[in-house]
Amino acid sequence: MDNKVFRATFPEFNDLSVYPDEALTAWGDFATTQVNCNRWKGSTNMGIMLYAAHEMVLIGQGLKAAAAGGVPCAVSGPTSAKTVGSVSVTYDTQAAVEKDAGYWNLTTYGKQFYRLSRMFGTGVIQA
Repeated sequence: MDNKVFRATFPEFNDLSVYPDEALTAWGDFATTQVNCNRWKGSTNMGIMLYAAHEMVLIGQGLKAAAAGGVPCAVSGPTSAKTVGSVSVTYDTQAAVEKDAGYWNLTTYGKQFYRLSRMFGTGVIQA
């Protein structure tokens, strides 16, 4: 995976202090071994980049937690309710979850990767 192409495609990862090239290269190399080019065909690079983006978001969350004195990369699911003072908001988190995606549901990139991997893994059927 080319880091420059990745950062051009996903400019939200351009902060090298949060998303260093070394981590991006490592996850890009690993994703290359996980995305089956025989199934993804011309979309292989997108699969690799979505895989890497998912991991980079988790790295960024870990750095943010550590900087605030928390545990880096502590796992938590989507927030479904939040109260600040007398204001309370509840979200339907199930509406945005990919069924059986588990770990991949932790980021939008992971959800996109999982959805596409299922399409490429079983073939897209169009009526």
